[in-house]
Amino acid sequence: MSLQPNPQTRTRVLLLVACCGFLFFYGLGSFGLVGADEPRYAQVAREMLGRHDWITPTLQGRAWLEKPVLYYWQAMFSFRLGGITSEMARIPSALDASLLVAAIFFFLRRFYPGSEVDGAIIAASSAGIIAFARAAATDMPLAVTLSIALLAWYAWYESSQANLARADKWSCLATFYISLALGTLAKGPVAPAFAVIIIFIFCMCLKDWSQLKKTFWAPGIALYLVVVLPWYVAVQLRNPEFFRVFILQHNLARFSQDVYHHRQPFWFYGPVFLLAMMPWSFMLLVTVVVRLREVLAQPKHRFSYPTFRWQSFLLIWMTTPIAFFSVSQSKLPGYILPSVPAGALLIADYLNSLRRERRRTPPQPSLEPRESQPPEHRLWRYLAVGHGLLCGLLIFIACLTPGLLILHRPLAGKTTYIGAVLGVLSAIVMSATLLSRSGLRLLSRVTLIAVVISVAVIVRTGAPIIDATQSAYPIAESIQAFSHESVPLAVYGINRAQQYGLEFYLNNAAQAYEKGSIPAAPHVLVTRQNSQAEVAAAVPGRRVSFLASFPAQKVDLYWIGK
Repeated sequence: MSLQPNPQTRTRVLLLVACCGFLFFYGLGSFGLVGADEPRYAQVAREMLGRHDWITPTLQGRAWLEKPVLYYWQAMFSFRLGGITSEMARIPSALDASLLVAAIFFFLRRFYPGSEVDGAIIAASSAGIIAFARAAATDMPLAVTLSIALLAWYAWYESSQANLARADKWSCLATFYISLALGTLAKGPVAPAFAVIIIFIFCMCLKDWSQLKKTFWAPGIALYLVVVLPWYVAVQLRNPEFFRVFILQHNLARFSQDVYHHRQPFWFYGPVFLLAMMPWSFMLLVTVVVRLREVLAQPKHRFSYPTFRWQSFLLIWMTTPIAFFSVSQSKLPGYILPSVPAGALLIADYLNSLRRERRRTPPQPSLEPRESQPPEHRLWRYLAVGHGLLCGLLIFIACLTPGLLILHRPLAGKTTYIGAVLGVLSAIVMSATLLSRSGLRLLSRVTLIAVVISVAVIVRTGAPIIDATQSAYPIAESIQAFSHESVPLAVYGINRAQQYGLEFYLNNAAQAYEKGSIPAAPHVLVTRQNSQAEVAAAVPGRRVSFLASFPAQKVDLYWIGK
């Protein structure tokens, strides 16, 4: 198949560029960094940039060895180009997500033409990809590098089956090893571990161990080591505690014990994954059921068909991170982000097969009973209605964002009613469009419209509330307005997310009253609400002046004089 550019391809690429530009970059800095991880990782990158140190991550001057260095390197480049802001801290993840969409598009265009636009749009419009593309964290770099590695390996495998040119095959395998190396720099040994597990299970299903042996390619292993070893060796030499902290504590101990109080039930990742696939969750459930039935119903030689091999590979890829982390004692939503691209590819493959089936057996005239229509056509009716309802629900939830963020429940008022009307209208229009003759062809584009509307509503109405209730940015802004020069900072009784956020925005290490670390010099104290008596008792004889209050975050500011 020719891969030369043509007007249709250029149009599709422009569509995907616009899609990624809006879903991943629009309003990226409209609210401050939230949670503990975003400001912490951003501060580490800032300190590394300030010291011109590409080896040792530090937080407030102390070695911070929880995560490898790839995100920090990306953020350092971002800060150097655009300044140290919330937006620039998130740019690396947005760019990584765009790279993932591009990799899916060009892989499908090469090996499964006809599904490339669906696959790219489904991945880009999945809630999990959008959310983590907008987060200054290590989850997206891992998901992207692992996904590209697995796509490259499968491209090598199919090229081997088709006896393509030797250079084409080994370039794919080289890409596999380089991507795995970058994944190891993104989040450690989990990237090669997942790749080995997925490929091993796939080869076991094929009963073809020769492919597994060929995967262990000496030049590829050398490439992997050339990319990975320089930083790992350098950081270990500079920080002898690195192996204990990173490998033993933050990988093995995190998996086997609830070290950081992230315990969740075994079934936690089931609903989390379905939420990450929104609004494609219903479509994915149907796809998995249909594909599993087809794979299990085929005779023993089913894996001789490329279609079944691809579907089986995607099922193994999708379920491996979910199963692996379900038995882990420490669970966080971002751990299963690598499963989302596999889910998107499964749906795209199924939609492509439905289109092929529909071309072979056009729908029966409307006067014919539904029972006379092929099963695929009858199933599409249910899929179209269910997917339309889910897209309408997505818009409705987006309209409820302000109430959900403030009160953790919908607000009874005009916004809720408008959201309900928009949701119902969207569900009706979506279902009617998908049930039309061109519904299958328009599915990803129409769904993209619903997702774009939802993201726009959340950014426009939710961002100010996220800033006011979840980010330390407005607190830091108030402190800077009080004193344009840097002043000592202390905290008492606030959560660690607020502390890390303040330290990033003020670029100033906070001293904790709880640890007996009370600055002798005059300083600003950020403390929980209504704790003035406790503060006065902690600093007897010193002047305590109230500065400001932030009821949305239950925080007060005080000036502690001499």
